[in-house]
Amino acid sequence: MNVRRSSPLFAALAAACALGASPSGPVDAANAAPAITAFDATFAGVNDYTCVLHVHEAKGTATQDRVYQYSFMKPHFVKTLIIDGDGKGSGGVWTGGNQVSGHQGGILSGIHMKVDLHDSRAVSLRGVTIPEGLLQHIVDEYATIPGKLTQLAGGKIGGVETDRLELRPDDPASNGGVTDQILYLSKETHWPIRQIMYAGSQIVLDESVADLKTNVGLTQSDFPF
Repeated sequence: MNVRRSSPLFAALAAACALGASPSGPVDAANAAPAITAFDATFAGVNDYTCVLHVHEAKGTATQDRVYQYSFMKPHFVKTLIIDGDGKGSGGVWTGGNQVSGHQGGILSGIHMKVDLHDSRAVSLRGVTIPEGLLQHIVDEYATIPGKLTQLAGGKIGGVETDRLELRPDDPASNGGVTDQILYLSKETHWPIRQIMYAGSQIVLDESVADLKTNVGLTQSDFPF
């Protein structure tokens, strides 16, 4: 995303879907890039979305691979379900605040409990919480983390033309050890498609999105807490 295998209560994601914009030169982090501006404009017209996230994470010698079914509704309703990989069957809901409600997979799936947002059972291998895994949060990090931000043409991913944002953080130590992070954004849909993070030469995060759907009509009843 060998191996440390865990069975957390549920986990947040850090993912990528699809965005778009014109190529440009370097811009300062904490400032807008064209691709970020395009995403923000598109996201403003979205009330909810669902997608499937394929996530690979690494931390030291431990790795974690998961496929999540992911749902979001404004302003702060999120539901995740691990549909394949480590922790299969586990799921969680966050509706704002400092708690998440979730369940494990298998025979324990009927037992629901509420835990702290940062509880080890409620985060991914690299400590990503549910709200930190939101697609809009991922894009926002490229605009707010201090560092050198560059936007260039990204070529095709899955037949989709992309823009490529690359951020080299000024202080990797305060960024989970990440020294370089890259986000590919669809020029057609203006959402992210894939994100890759490095700690030195090691890929510590590789995530991509499938089956993104927006404005599907979710309601609060879809996020039982």
